[in-house]
Amino acid sequence: MKHRARAFGTAALAALTLLGAVGCAPAATSEPAEQLPGAVGRPALDVLAELPVKGRAPQTGYDRDRFGPQWADVDRNGCDTRNDVLARDLTGEVFRPGSDCVVVSGILADPYTGTTIDFVKAEGSSVDIDHVVALSNGWQTGAFGWDEARRGAFANDPLNLLAVDDSANRQKGDGDAATWLPPARDARCGYVARQVAVKAAYGLWVTAAERDAMVRILDGCPAERVPAAAPPPPAPQAVPFANCAAARSAGAAPLHRGDPGWSDAMDGDGDGVACE
Repeated sequence: MKHRARAFGTAALAALTLLGAVGCAPAATSEPAEQLPGAVGRPALDVLAELPVKGRAPQTGYDRDRFGPQWADVDRNGCDTRNDVLARDLTGEVFRPGSDCVVVSGILADPYTGTTIDFVKAEGSSVDIDHVVALSNGWQTGAFGWDEARRGAFANDPLNLLAVDDSANRQKGDGDAATWLPPARDARCGYVARQVAVKAAYGLWVTAAERDAMVRILDGCPAERVPAAAPPPPAPQAVPFANCAAARSAGAAPLHRGDPGWSDAMDGDGDGVACE
């Protein structure tokens, strides 16, 4: 089963290599950035320019449990997501005797601090699994309108998960790019590009402050590409807002046809835009 754990998110593994090796600083190689492992897809600045920009919706109703069981086995390989990510991101990993899933030790080249961490499960967690786009941030930029299946996919998507230093992860909290960036400056371009990739894959929006912070970082590395995405997440099956007042209260107005919470009943003139 170990080989199945390592197969988890192979595209994201390549992108992780890019996050640690490219970042904003010039890479120690003569190859152009677009030929490096994980440097695939479109320029992150171009993708960022296509993300909707809206105000942050209220945190009302947010709860970690709304994103399903913590570290579910969504890919049905017999291992929970936390151990899948540890097996993907650590080197020299050792599994619990009799288990092909539970990682008890290994070495992490931390992408956020640039340090090396000796992870030993029995000695307490020195490694967290970070949601690159925090669940709370996701909730306030569109996930409030999703069904539980889509929220569960988002919470367990390897594209949105990295094994990182626990103290750096806790300093980040629910922060977006406007309020927190990795201490290792050469990791910031890859980190922001990954956030852009996640938001684009799930149809989340960015706030103006978040967008501006992302632009400031990516302007320093305009060739940075979004990492390869996992298979497309399930299409949203959002519950429509009761009325435009509810949409405005959630910070989601104006709504466009296809947005989470859309209802034809709110589009009185049939132009595809409601609650202008």
